Amino acid sequence: MGMKKPKGVGAYIAAAPKKAQGKLRQLRAAIKETAPDAVERLSYGMPYYGYKGSLAYFRLAKTHVGLYIPPPVVEEHKKELAGYETAKATIRFPLDKKLPVPLIKKLVKAGMKRNGAKNRICRLRNGK
Repeated sequence: MGMKKPKGVGAYIAAAPKKAQGKLRQLRAAIKETAPDAVERLSYGMPYYGYKGSLAYFRLAKTHVGLYIPPPVVEEHKKELAGYETAKATIRFPLDKKLPVPLIKKLVKAGMKRNGAKNRICRLRNGK
């Protein structure tokens, strides 16, 4: 993206090209509305959200916004994501198309559920 290293998520969005800032703000709002208790920070130079573990990252590229959600969330929603380019933990939302906010919220909720279940299993294994 060719930006200087921002100090926070707001600065990351402000440093992005004007035409992409609205999409980035919309994506940030969708994540924060769905996971209000998630920790927001920059990690690996991109916005990161943590909720009982890694929940989501996003990054602006030349032609899309990448949303990164740890597996198996993308695989579990493959049918709904059929119109988007995906990989194991990546969904690419084209900049020239409307952001599917309800779908993004659904993916974030699925990640929260996965992280909560993962933590319960860890507590059970540790006898807590």
